[in-house]
Amino acid sequence: MGMTITITATTPTTMPDPLADGGEAALYRLLAWTSPAYPTGAFSYSHGLEWAVEDGLVRDRAGLERWVAHVIEHGAGWSDAVLFVHACRAIEADDWLALDAIADLAAALRATAELALESGQQGASFLAITRAAWPAPALDRLAALREGRPVPLPVAQAAAVAGAVPLAPALSALLGAFAANLVSAGVRLVPLGQTDGQRATAALMPVVARTARAALAAPLEDVGTAAPMVDWAAMRHETQYTRLFRS
Repeated sequence: MGMTITITATTPTTMPDPLADGGEAALYRLLAWTSPAYPTGAFSYSHGLEWAVEDGLVRDRAGLERWVAHVIEHGAGWSDAVLFVHACRAIEADDWLALDAIADLAAALRATAELALESGQQGASFLAITRAAWPAPALDRLAALREGRPVPLPVAQAAAVAGAVPLAPALSALLGAFAANLVSAGVRLVPLGQTDGQRATAALMPVVARTARAALAAPLEDVGTAAPMVDWAAMRHETQYTRLFRS
């Protein structure tokens, strides 16, 4: 005796929104903003690494890991993390005077002309692109506030993140993207294979996590760097004879 099963298909009048849940929407934004494809020009900067390779300070994967770890924990990675955290909190508190002061501090902390260009150009690009593709009142207000003055990258990123993405994962993702971009530069400069590049990125994960945790708890007075060799390499890069990168 056979059995007949009838399946009735129904078509919803509206398609479900895959980003209706706030967590999914936040993750989607974060993945987009930290993607290497996000057009901020990050790929064109080495943060002094190009001179470090030229001078023999970085020769292999182990040296690259040490260099990038130092940048993250004691250089621009640390200072930008602290600035990003306090910029997010200023925006969430609607304290734009504080945000303006943080932006001025972020611009002043860059030790060389090339490092200032690196942060300012990427910040301006991030702000313009995100205003166009992911419009939000905080982005427009930041653009008006800083008209004619630099918008350092961590401040531009904070204007996108505040109120849209939880602070802790956003900070970890942004630090991870910075580390990955330096590793990518190292893969091209040393040179290294793609597998070694991924090994270096994996090895830096605890450094990124440790720095993010510390930055979330740090007062703004703790901002600053202790990476003189990185600054020196960036200075030497300004007159390097052949260059692939802008810093």
